[in-house]
Amino acid sequence: MDKKEKTNLQEEELKVQSESKEAQNPNEKSEEQETPQNKEEQLADELKKATEIIEEQKDKYLRLSAEFDNYRKRTMKEKAELILNGGEKSITSILPVVDDLERALKNMETATDVQAVKEGVELIYNKFMTTLGQNGVKVIETQDQPLNTDFHEAIAVIPAPEESKKGKILDCVQTGYTLNDKVIRHAKVVVGE
Repeated sequence: MDKKEKTNLQEEELKVQSESKEAQNPNEKSEEQETPQNKEEQLADELKKATEIIEEQKDKYLRLSAEFDNYRKRTMKEKAELILNGGEKSITSILPVVDDLERALKNMETATDVQAVKEGVELIYNKFMTTLGQNGVKVIETQDQPLNTDFHEAIAVIPAPEESKKGKILDCVQTGYTLNDKVIRHAKVVVGE
């Protein structure tokens, strides 16, 4: 036998073997053919579902981002309005005091009783201090208080007239104020040494 005949013989044997295997297990081949298609279909379905989820999440993200941007713009606008018009309440509460001062000035032109003018100015001052108090402004107490650098600024130190007044405030040169417990102006004081 030459080589060609041997090769042909081997090919025929392989054909017979494969045909006999197919005859024995006909379902096996069809399952093998169906399985890759099913896997492809499953993968395609999973890909489709994943794509839908991604699109849904992307939409949610874009909506949330736009909502946050709107919130940020709105709060910035509100802050700007507060800064611009923040003192409106304080100013409107002081306007009646200004009206009283105008009336006092008009009456001072023709007034002959100095005591009445003095009482009128004192009433206006008390009304003004009450209005400031309603807006959170308080006077820093200084008389016979120990020096507290959080509230007081010592501008002079003089010998104390008594031993008990050493380290205490003897005189207030300029009144200090707090606004809602925050110092807005320190009291300028003279301290005993």
